[in-house]
Amino acid sequence: MIPLFRQYPALRDKVPYTSLGGLPTPVHRLENLGEELGSAILYIKRDDLTGTVYGGNKIRKFEFILGQALNDGVKDVITFGVAGTKHALFAAAAAKGAGLNSITMVHPNPKPFGEPANVLMAHYCGTELHHHRNFRLMLIGGAYQCLKRLLTRGRPPRLLRNRSCPLGTVGFVNAAFELREQIERGEMPEPERIYVALGSMGTAVGLLLGLKATGLESRVIPVRVSAKSRTNAAAMARLFHDTNNLLHSQDASFPEFELSERDISINQEFTGESYLAFPPKAAEAVGLMNLTEGINLEGIYTGRSLAALIADVKRGDVRGKVVLYWNTFNSRNLTPSLASIDPRSLPQWMRRYYAEWATQAKPRRERAI
Repeated sequence: MIPLFRQYPALRDKVPYTSLGGLPTPVHRLENLGEELGSAILYIKRDDLTGTVYGGNKIRKFEFILGQALNDGVKDVITFGVAGTKHALFAAAAAKGAGLNSITMVHPNPKPFGEPANVLMAHYCGTELHHHRNFRLMLIGGAYQCLKRLLTRGRPPRLLRNRSCPLGTVGFVNAAFELREQIERGEMPEPERIYVALGSMGTAVGLLLGLKATGLESRVIPVRVSAKSRTNAAAMARLFHDTNNLLHSQDASFPEFELSERDISINQEFTGESYLAFPPKAAEAVGLMNLTEGINLEGIYTGRSLAALIADVKRGDVRGKVVLYWNTFNSRNLTPSLASIDPRSLPQWMRRYYAEWATQAKPRRERAI
Protein backbone atom coordinates (compact mmCIF):
# COMPACT_ATOMS: atom_id res chain seq x y z
CA MET A 1 0.00 0.00 0.00
CA ILE A 2 1.29 3.45 -0.88
CA PRO A 3 2.13 5.89 1.96
CA LEU A 4 -0.87 8.18 1.31
CA PHE A 5 -3.28 5.25 1.62
CA ARG A 6 -1.57 4.01 4.77
CA GLN A 7 -2.25 7.38 6.38
CA TYR A 8 -5.76 7.74 4.92
CA PRO A 9 -7.08 4.20 4.26
CA ALA A 10 -10.47 5.45 3.06
CA LEU A 11 -8.80 7.00 0.03
CA ARG A 12 -7.71 3.56 -1.17
CA ASP A 13 -11.29 2.68 -2.12
CA LYS A 14 -12.13 6.13 -3.46
CA VAL A 15 -9.06 7.24 -5.45
CA PRO A 16 -8.06 4.77 -8.21
CA TYR A 17 -4.37 3.98 -8.41
CA THR A 18 -2.12 1.70 -10.47
CA SER A 19 1.52 1.04 -9.65
CA LEU A 20 3.98 1.75 -12.45
CA GLY A 21 7.00 0.48 -10.50
CA GLY A 22 10.08 2.13 -9.06
CA LEU A 23 8.61 3.56 -5.85
CA PRO A 24 9.75 4.55 -3.34
CA THR A 25 12.64 6.30 -5.03
CA PRO A 26 15.94 6.49 -3.13
CA VAL A 27 17.10 9.48 -1.13
CA HIS A 28 20.79 9.94 -0.33
CA ARG A 29 23.36 12.53 0.55
CA LEU A 30 25.27 14.45 -2.11
CA GLU A 31 28.59 14.16 -0.35
CA ASN A 32 30.82 15.33 -3.19
CA LEU A 33 28.63 18.21 -4.35
CA GLY A 34 28.17 19.32 -0.75
CA GLU A 35 31.93 19.31 -0.22
CA GLU A 36 32.44 21.27 -3.44
CA LEU A 37 29.94 23.95 -2.42
CA GLY A 38 30.41 23.87 1.35
CA SER A 39 28.18 25.38 4.04
CA ALA A 40 25.07 23.21 3.40
CA ILE A 41 24.08 19.57 3.96
CA LEU A 42 22.77 18.39 0.59
CA TYR A 43 20.53 15.42 -0.22
CA ILE A 44 18.83 14.28 -3.41
CA LYS A 45 15.49 12.57 -4.05
CA ARG A 46 15.98 10.27 -7.01
CA ASP A 47 12.75 10.59 -9.00
CA ASP A 48 14.92 10.02 -12.05
CA LEU A 49 14.43 6.33 -11.11
CA THR A 50 10.61 6.19 -10.90
CA GLY A 51 9.73 4.07 -13.93
CA THR A 52 11.33 0.76 -14.82
CA VAL A 53 11.69 1.77 -18.49
CA TYR A 54 11.76 5.56 -18.20
CA GLY A 55 12.05 7.62 -15.02
CA GLY A 56 11.04 11.15 -14.09
CA ASN A 57 8.38 13.02 -12.16
CA LYS A 58 5.41 12.36 -14.45
CA ILE A 59 5.35 8.66 -13.63
CA ARG A 60 3.96 9.55 -10.18
CA LYS A 61 1.16 11.57 -11.78
CA PHE A 62 0.27 8.87 -14.29
CA GLU A 63 -0.16 6.30 -11.51
CA PHE A 64 -3.35 8.14 -10.54
CA ILE A 65 -4.44 9.39 -13.96
CA LEU A 66 -4.15 5.93 -15.54
CA GLY A 67 -5.55 4.36 -12.38
CA GLN A 68 -8.70 6.37 -13.03
CA ALA A 69 -8.68 5.36 -16.70
CA LEU A 70 -8.47 1.67 -15.81
CA ASN A 71 -11.22 2.11 -13.23
CA ASP A 72 -13.41 3.67 -15.94
CA GLY A 73 -12.86 0.73 -18.27
CA VAL A 74 -10.71 2.69 -20.72
CA LYS A 75 -8.67 0.57 -23.16
CA ASP A 76 -6.88 3.25 -25.17
CA VAL A 77 -5.20 6.57 -24.38
CA ILE A 78 -4.15 9.29 -26.78
CA THR A 79 -1.77 12.23 -26.59
CA PHE A 80 -0.71 15.04 -28.93
CA GLY A 81 2.48 17.05 -29.36
CA VAL A 82 5.54 17.83 -31.41
CA ALA A 83 7.79 14.95 -32.36
CA GLY A 84 10.39 14.31 -29.69
CA THR A 85 8.69 15.78 -26.64
CA LYS A 86 9.10 13.99 -23.33
CA HIS A 87 5.38 14.10 -22.59
CA ALA A 88 4.65 11.66 -25.41
CA LEU A 89 7.37 9.33 -24.16
CA PHE A 90 6.14 9.54 -20.57
CA ALA A 91 2.62 8.74 -21.76
CA ALA A 92 3.77 5.80 -23.88
CA ALA A 93 5.92 4.33 -21.09
CA ALA A 94 3.18 4.78 -18.48
CA ALA A 95 0.50 3.29 -20.73
CA LYS A 96 2.72 0.28 -21.38
CA GLY A 97 3.20 -0.20 -17.65
CA ALA A 98 -0.56 0.05 -17.05
CA GLY A 99 -1.43 -2.39 -19.85
CA LEU A 100 -3.23 0.23 -21.93
CA ASN A 101 -2.99 0.79 -25.68
CA SER A 102 -1.53 4.20 -26.49
CA ILE A 103 -1.84 6.42 -29.53
CA THR A 104 0.59 9.28 -30.09
CA MET A 105 -0.19 12.04 -32.56
CA VAL A 106 2.81 14.20 -33.52
CA HIS A 107 3.86 16.86 -35.99
CA PRO A 108 7.31 18.25 -36.83
CA ASN A 109 8.73 20.87 -34.50
CA PRO A 110 9.78 24.07 -36.31
CA LYS A 111 12.29 24.70 -33.50
CA PRO A 112 13.55 21.21 -32.73
CA PHE A 113 14.34 20.57 -29.10
CA GLY A 114 12.95 17.07 -28.79
CA GLU A 115 15.51 14.32 -28.67
CA PRO A 116 15.24 11.77 -31.49
CA ALA A 117 15.65 9.18 -28.74
CA ASN A 118 12.27 10.24 -27.34
CA VAL A 119 10.50 9.39 -30.60
CA LEU A 120 12.24 6.03 -30.82
CA MET A 121 11.62 5.15 -27.18
CA ALA A 122 7.92 5.92 -27.56
CA HIS A 123 7.94 3.48 -30.49
CA TYR A 124 9.85 0.96 -28.36
CA CYS A 125 7.18 1.26 -25.66
CA GLY A 126 4.60 0.14 -28.19
CA THR A 127 2.68 3.33 -28.81
CA GLU A 128 0.87 3.73 -32.13
CA LEU A 129 2.70 6.73 -33.59
CA HIS A 130 1.06 8.91 -36.24
CA HIS A 131 3.20 11.62 -37.84
CA HIS A 132 1.50 14.53 -39.61
CA ARG A 133 2.93 17.39 -41.65
CA ASN A 134 1.52 20.15 -39.45
CA PHE A 135 -0.51 20.90 -36.34
CA ARG A 136 -3.86 21.13 -38.16
CA LEU A 137 -3.47 17.78 -39.87
CA MET A 138 -2.42 16.24 -36.57
CA LEU A 139 -5.70 17.38 -34.97
CA ILE A 140 -7.70 16.01 -37.89
CA GLY A 141 -5.82 12.73 -37.64
CA GLY A 142 -6.47 12.61 -33.91
CA ALA A 143 -10.20 13.15 -34.46
CA TYR A 144 -10.18 10.25 -36.90
CA GLN A 145 -8.41 7.96 -34.41
CA CYS A 146 -10.92 8.88 -31.70
CA LEU A 147 -13.87 8.19 -34.00
CA LYS A 148 -12.30 4.92 -35.12
CA ARG A 149 -11.97 3.71 -31.50
CA LEU A 150 -15.49 4.86 -30.71
CA LEU A 151 -16.91 2.79 -33.56
CA THR A 152 -14.74 -0.30 -33.05
CA ARG A 153 -14.40 -0.37 -29.23
CA GLY A 154 -17.49 1.48 -28.13
CA ARG A 155 -15.58 4.35 -26.50
CA PRO A 156 -12.99 6.94 -27.60
CA PRO A 157 -9.48 6.92 -26.16
CA ARG A 158 -8.80 8.88 -22.97
CA LEU A 159 -6.89 12.09 -23.69
CA LEU A 160 -3.67 12.53 -21.69
CA ARG A 161 -3.05 16.27 -21.53
CA ASN A 162 0.38 17.80 -21.11
CA ARG A 163 -0.63 19.83 -18.08
CA SER A 164 -1.24 19.29 -14.41
CA CYS A 165 -4.61 18.36 -12.93
CA PRO A 166 -5.72 17.69 -9.35
CA LEU A 167 -5.79 13.90 -9.80
CA GLY A 168 -2.23 13.79 -11.17
CA THR A 169 -1.06 16.18 -8.46
CA VAL A 170 -2.11 13.60 -5.86
CA GLY A 171 0.95 11.65 -7.03
CA PHE A 172 3.18 14.21 -5.33
CA VAL A 173 1.00 14.44 -2.26
CA ASN A 174 1.85 10.75 -1.93
CA ALA A 175 5.51 11.59 -2.60
CA ALA A 176 5.56 13.83 0.48
CA PHE A 177 4.26 10.95 2.61
CA GLU A 178 6.92 8.74 1.04
CA LEU A 179 9.57 11.27 2.05
CA ARG A 180 8.26 11.42 5.62
CA GLU A 181 8.58 7.64 5.92
CA GLN A 182 12.18 7.85 4.69
CA ILE A 183 12.91 10.55 7.26
CA GLU A 184 11.34 8.41 9.98
CA ARG A 185 13.54 5.47 8.92
CA GLY A 186 16.60 7.69 9.31
CA GLU A 187 17.50 7.82 5.61
CA MET A 188 17.83 11.60 5.88
CA PRO A 189 17.02 14.39 8.34
CA GLU A 190 14.00 16.60 7.75
CA PRO A 191 15.13 19.17 5.16
CA GLU A 192 14.88 22.90 5.70
CA ARG A 193 14.20 23.44 1.99
CA ILE A 194 13.21 21.33 -1.02
CA TYR A 195 14.24 22.65 -4.44
CA VAL A 196 12.18 21.50 -7.42
CA ALA A 197 11.54 22.71 -10.97
CA LEU A 198 8.28 24.58 -11.59
CA GLY A 199 6.83 23.78 -15.02
CA SER A 200 3.20 22.66 -15.09
CA MET A 201 3.17 23.10 -11.29
CA GLY A 202 1.86 19.66 -10.28
CA THR A 203 5.10 18.49 -8.70
CA ALA A 204 5.64 21.59 -6.54
CA VAL A 205 1.97 21.95 -5.59
CA GLY A 206 1.61 18.27 -4.70
CA LEU A 207 4.65 18.47 -2.46
CA LEU A 208 3.37 21.67 -0.86
CA LEU A 209 0.02 20.07 -0.02
CA GLY A 210 1.60 16.78 1.00
CA LEU A 211 4.07 18.44 3.35
CA LYS A 212 1.21 20.24 5.11
CA ALA A 213 -0.65 16.94 5.43
CA THR A 214 2.38 15.10 6.81
CA GLY A 215 3.24 17.79 9.34
CA LEU A 216 6.73 18.25 7.92
CA GLU A 217 7.93 21.85 8.12
CA SER A 218 10.13 21.73 5.02
CA ARG A 219 9.75 24.69 2.67
CA VAL A 220 9.24 24.04 -1.05
CA ILE A 221 11.30 26.29 -3.36
CA PRO A 222 9.71 26.06 -6.83
CA VAL A 223 12.13 27.24 -9.53
CA ARG A 224 10.26 28.67 -12.52
CA VAL A 225 11.26 27.41 -15.97
CA SER A 226 8.54 29.01 -18.12
CA ALA A 227 6.59 32.23 -18.56
CA LYS A 228 5.06 33.97 -15.55
CA SER A 229 1.63 34.02 -17.23
CA ARG A 230 1.50 30.21 -16.95
CA THR A 231 3.23 29.56 -13.64
CA ASN A 232 2.49 31.99 -10.85
CA ALA A 233 1.34 32.04 -7.25
CA ALA A 234 -2.34 32.39 -8.14
CA ALA A 235 -2.25 29.39 -10.49
CA MET A 236 -0.40 27.35 -7.87
CA ALA A 237 -2.98 28.29 -5.25
CA ARG A 238 -5.85 27.21 -7.51
CA LEU A 239 -4.26 23.83 -8.17
CA PHE A 240 -3.48 23.46 -4.46
CA HIS A 241 -7.08 24.05 -3.39
CA ASP A 242 -8.54 21.92 -6.22
CA THR A 243 -6.31 19.01 -5.20
CA ASN A 244 -7.05 19.54 -1.51
CA ASN A 245 -10.79 19.61 -2.25
CA LEU A 246 -10.51 16.40 -4.28
CA LEU A 247 -8.88 14.51 -1.40
CA HIS A 248 -11.16 15.99 1.26
CA SER A 249 -14.24 15.10 -0.82
CA GLN A 250 -13.12 11.47 -0.95
CA ASP A 251 -12.10 11.28 2.72
CA ALA A 252 -13.45 13.89 5.13
CA SER A 253 -10.58 13.16 7.53
CA PHE A 254 -8.10 14.61 5.02
CA PRO A 255 -7.74 18.19 6.29
CA GLU A 256 -8.58 21.37 4.41
CA PHE A 257 -5.54 23.65 4.45
CA GLU A 258 -4.98 27.36 4.01
CA LEU A 259 -2.06 28.93 2.17
CA SER A 260 -0.01 31.85 3.43
CA GLU A 261 2.16 34.17 1.35
CA ARG A 262 5.24 32.41 2.72
CA ASP A 263 4.00 29.03 1.45
CA ILE A 264 4.48 30.00 -2.20
CA SER A 265 7.90 31.50 -2.82
CA ILE A 266 8.73 31.12 -6.51
CA ASN A 267 12.38 31.48 -7.51
CA GLN A 268 12.52 33.43 -10.79
CA GLU A 269 16.26 33.94 -10.95
CA PHE A 270 16.90 31.38 -13.69
CA THR A 271 13.80 31.65 -15.90
CA GLY A 272 15.86 33.07 -18.76
CA GLU A 273 14.68 34.76 -21.92
CA SER A 274 12.65 31.74 -23.00
CA TYR A 275 11.81 28.18 -21.99
CA LEU A 276 14.45 26.70 -24.29
CA ALA A 277 17.16 29.33 -23.76
CA PHE A 278 18.25 28.17 -20.34
CA PRO A 279 20.85 30.41 -18.68
CA PRO A 280 24.58 29.56 -18.51
CA LYS A 281 24.33 28.95 -14.75
CA ALA A 282 21.92 26.09 -15.45
CA ALA A 283 24.40 24.49 -17.83
CA GLU A 284 27.14 24.92 -15.21
CA ALA A 285 24.94 23.26 -12.60
CA VAL A 286 24.32 20.28 -14.90
CA GLY A 287 28.06 19.89 -15.43
CA LEU A 288 28.86 20.19 -11.73
CA MET A 289 26.33 17.51 -10.74
CA ASN A 290 27.74 15.14 -13.35
CA LEU A 291 31.34 15.87 -12.37
CA THR A 292 30.86 15.49 -8.61
CA GLU A 293 28.13 12.85 -8.35
CA GLY A 294 27.92 11.18 -11.78
CA ILE A 295 24.22 12.07 -12.05
CA ASN A 296 22.93 13.38 -15.38
CA LEU A 297 20.55 16.34 -15.51
CA GLU A 298 19.31 18.60 -18.32
CA GLY A 299 19.25 22.36 -18.63
CA ILE A 300 15.58 23.29 -18.91
CA TYR A 301 14.14 21.87 -15.68
CA THR A 302 16.67 20.18 -13.42
CA GLY A 303 19.56 22.45 -14.41
CA ARG A 304 17.59 25.55 -13.47
CA SER A 305 16.40 24.14 -10.14
CA LEU A 306 19.92 23.03 -9.20
CA ALA A 307 21.31 26.42 -10.25
CA ALA A 308 18.88 28.07 -7.82
CA LEU A 309 20.00 25.78 -5.01
CA ILE A 310 23.67 26.47 -5.74
CA ALA A 311 23.07 30.23 -5.82
CA ASP A 312 21.34 30.13 -2.43
CA VAL A 313 24.18 28.05 -0.98
CA LYS A 314 26.77 30.53 -2.24
CA ARG A 315 24.79 33.46 -0.82
CA GLY A 316 24.77 31.77 2.56
CA ASP A 317 20.95 31.51 2.64
CA VAL A 318 21.07 27.85 3.73
CA ARG A 319 24.32 27.81 5.71
CA GLY A 320 24.45 24.71 7.88
CA LYS A 321 20.93 23.68 6.81
CA VAL A 322 19.72 20.36 5.40
CA VAL A 323 18.61 20.90 1.79
CA LEU A 324 16.88 18.40 -0.49
CA TYR A 325 17.19 18.56 -4.27
CA TRP A 326 14.30 16.78 -6.02
CA ASN A 327 15.53 15.29 -9.30
CA THR A 328 12.66 15.14 -11.82
CA PHE A 329 14.73 14.01 -14.83
CA ASN A 330 15.14 10.47 -16.23
CA SER A 331 18.38 8.57 -15.68
CA ARG A 332 17.38 5.18 -17.03
CA ASN A 333 19.82 4.06 -19.73
CA LEU A 334 17.90 4.10 -23.01
CA THR A 335 20.73 2.90 -25.24
CA PRO A 336 20.16 -0.89 -24.93
CA SER A 337 16.47 -0.47 -25.77
CA LEU A 338 17.15 1.86 -28.70
CA ALA A 339 19.97 -0.31 -30.03
CA SER A 340 17.57 -3.28 -30.18
CA ILE A 341 15.35 -1.49 -32.71
CA ASP A 342 15.73 -2.71 -36.29
CA PRO A 343 15.65 0.48 -38.39
CA ARG A 344 14.26 -1.51 -41.32
CA SER A 345 11.11 -2.13 -39.31
CA LEU A 346 10.48 1.60 -38.86
CA PRO A 347 8.15 3.68 -41.04
CA GLN A 348 10.00 5.95 -43.43
CA TRP A 349 9.40 9.15 -41.46
CA MET A 350 10.88 7.60 -38.30
CA ARG A 351 14.07 6.38 -39.95
CA ARG A 352 15.53 9.89 -40.03
CA TYR A 353 15.09 10.08 -36.25
CA TYR A 354 16.90 6.75 -35.95
CA ALA A 355 19.72 8.00 -38.18
CA GLU A 356 20.03 11.17 -36.10
CA TRP A 357 20.07 9.18 -32.86
CA ALA A 358 22.66 6.73 -34.21
CA THR A 359 24.89 9.65 -35.24
CA GLN A 360 24.61 11.21 -31.76
CA ALA A 361 25.05 7.89 -29.95
CA LYS A 362 28.16 6.75 -31.82
CA PRO A 363 30.57 9.24 -30.17
CA ARG A 364 29.15 8.38 -26.73
CA ARG A 365 29.64 4.66 -27.33
CA GLU A 366 33.18 5.25 -28.61
CA ARG A 367 34.05 7.31 -25.49
CA ALA A 368 32.67 4.54 -23.30
CA ILE A 369 34.96 2.02 -25.02
